[in-house]
Amino acid sequence: MTSKGSSGQGKTGRDYRILYFMNELCAKTAVELRNLIGEKKISAVELLDAHLEQIELTNSSLNAIVTLVPDHAKEMAQKVDLQIARGENPGLLAGLPIAHKDLLQTKAIKTTFGSKLFENFVPKKNALIVQRLVDAGGVTIGKTNVPEWGAGSQTFNDVFGETKNPFDLTRTCGGSSGGAAVALAARMLPLADGSDMGGSLRNPASFCNVVGFRTSAGRVPAYPVPDGWSNLSVLGPMARTVSDCALMLAAIAGPDDRTPISLPDSSASFLDALDSDQKGTRVAFSPDFGGQLPVELAVRNVITQGAQVLSDLGCKVSESCPDFSGADEVFKTLRAWSFASQHGEGIRRHPDQYKETIIWNVEAGLKLSGTDVSDANKVRTQIYNRVNTFFQDYDFLVLPVSQVAPFPLTNEYVTSINGTRMETYIDWMKSCYYITVTGLPAISIPCGFTPEGLPVGIQIIGKPLQELAILRIAYAFEQVTRSWKTQPDICLL
Repeated sequence: MTSKGSSGQGKTGRDYRILYFMNELCAKTAVELRNLIGEKKISAVELLDAHLEQIELTNSSLNAIVTLVPDHAKEMAQKVDLQIARGENPGLLAGLPIAHKDLLQTKAIKTTFGSKLFENFVPKKNALIVQRLVDAGGVTIGKTNVPEWGAGSQTFNDVFGETKNPFDLTRTCGGSSGGAAVALAARMLPLADGSDMGGSLRNPASFCNVVGFRTSAGRVPAYPVPDGWSNLSVLGPMARTVSDCALMLAAIAGPDDRTPISLPDSSASFLDALDSDQKGTRVAFSPDFGGQLPVELAVRNVITQGAQVLSDLGCKVSESCPDFSGADEVFKTLRAWSFASQHGEGIRRHPDQYKETIIWNVEAGLKLSGTDVSDANKVRTQIYNRVNTFFQDYDFLVLPVSQVAPFPLTNEYVTSINGTRMETYIDWMKSCYYITVTGLPAISIPCGFTPEGLPVGIQIIGKPLQELAILRIAYAFEQVTRSWKTQPDICLL
């Protein structure tokens, strides 16, 4: 199946379609592949070889995987096969190829953070999430591209260049987990990890027709990090299907005593059956945050169709949205404070090695006082209480992931939506970062396509700590739409 006019003639009249043929193994879900390996119908090495071939075919056109370590991966795959031959349990993700976001440290594998300052940095240890994936039998195949320091939802940097959207090579894939989303969409990987502050799991998932799950802070502990108490940025899974996402979450969730905000262990629950009856489920829906945000018409239309799917499933769908007043100021304050803490010294020493948007963010943070941050957290608490009260009448909140469809690569960020000017490089991401402010878990799942064939995701937000409930309603939605099955032409079977 090809995307709905996704890769034909663009508005410029330029034909950018690139057709490749894919090994059938690469089209299978992570759950299917895990079962095939467990049943000894394929080996981990065979699965790796299939994905390496797919990477060779497609990555040069997309630039999703920026550091490839085939020899290292082959050793890991051979280890899995040996464990299976011995009758040992190789782990929950046995033999599944995985690439790690280039913001995450990987032992003996280059980690650049998308910065020229770290172009040749090779860590001595894995980040905790990477180690958990390795311990679960995942096969590290390489690193996925990111914006410089993960800043902005447009994946490009001076180390590796830009990553292209597989559904339209002239469009952005989003970010900051852009390389991960593209690798999944182009069937180079069955699973990938990511992180999310202002939408970095959700936005690229929406732009690339895959699943991205912003989990509750502490559900997937982050270590090492400079500020272990921060809950603005979280780690989470990315996959093509909700079931695959649940599988990966089971492997990476769970407490770690080095992370003060880590949550009690619930990882096993994510392996529970996702089938559920959604009749009577109370869903609040808004295509534009109750008029609080401008949203492109094409996106509104797709999201509205998604709301109808939920209604057809038996959900009680009402058009309603909480009051997010103050969320913009809160997020920008806390983000600027975080950026100043993380990058202030680096910019002082190497001002020419940072892009202008990061410098702007840092300078804004350096102007803040402790009182400013305290006041932002007070307003954040008020927002949380308003939204929590709202959820007394609803089980889920359904909104657009992004206010826009994937935009041209030539634009660093969106400057206007429906005639409303975007004042900063992150203003067009409010549909994601308003939810960040609440601290609630939220998933982006494929919903449909614009008339131009560009993917649009739908955002499902749940009550505090209710990841499993979100997975179940997302799974029910996915079983009806089957949008994830739509492949970009670049990996046409």
